[in-house]
Amino acid sequence: MKLRHPLLIRGAAFLAALAVRTWIGTLRYRRFLLGPDADPTTPGQRGRFIYSFWHETLLLPALRYSNTPTKVLISEHADGELIAQACRHLGLGLVRGSTTRGGVKAIREILDLGGKYHVVVTPDGPRGPRRHVQIGLVYLASKSGLPIVPVGVGFDRPWRMNSWDRFVLPRPWSLGTCVSGEPIRVPPDLDRNALESYRQTVEDAITQATEIAERMARKAA
Repeated sequence: MKLRHPLLIRGAAFLAALAVRTWIGTLRYRRFLLGPDADPTTPGQRGRFIYSFWHETLLLPALRYSNTPTKVLISEHADGELIAQACRHLGLGLVRGSTTRGGVKAIREILDLGGKYHVVVTPDGPRGPRRHVQIGLVYLASKSGLPIVPVGVGFDRPWRMNSWDRFVLPRPWSLGTCVSGEPIRVPPDLDRNALESYRQTVEDAITQATEIAERMARKAA
């Protein structure tokens, strides 16, 4: 049953945020770099970036990036309201929109941030296809000038939901591994073919980082 009543959504969002803090807080955590340190939690981090990882793994980054100068792009679809309110409880700023709905407004809002915030995008959300980068992410990077940091997240033998993205539920007290790739800068004023080339580059980079993170989590467990 889908939640539509505002009071029910608020209550569910509060409980969801509490559950994420409690559940993810039990994990052992490791971070590896394939390029320069562009993590928003790094003290003295001056650059601003777009962090991009698959929708199925958003629980760990959602908690890791809380209370940092970060805005999360959340769909304007009704199903996104629960996630949006849960993110607020986790201390994350929001931009509403996606590559399929409210995209133009979202890009304008991100451009208006003036490079003061990082931006988090799950490029295969909100409806898939799974592990496929939508070209809107590359267009956003081209317009904003913010480099894309491909991020891979892996867990040791996680549970998976029966959803379009096979959403990951890490086992409590298991190992969570995060791998950050080399930031990818997308030049301005690209034509469609050039945007597609960068889209494939970003997709390959997130896929590689994810495979490394999953392999590391399994081996270290």
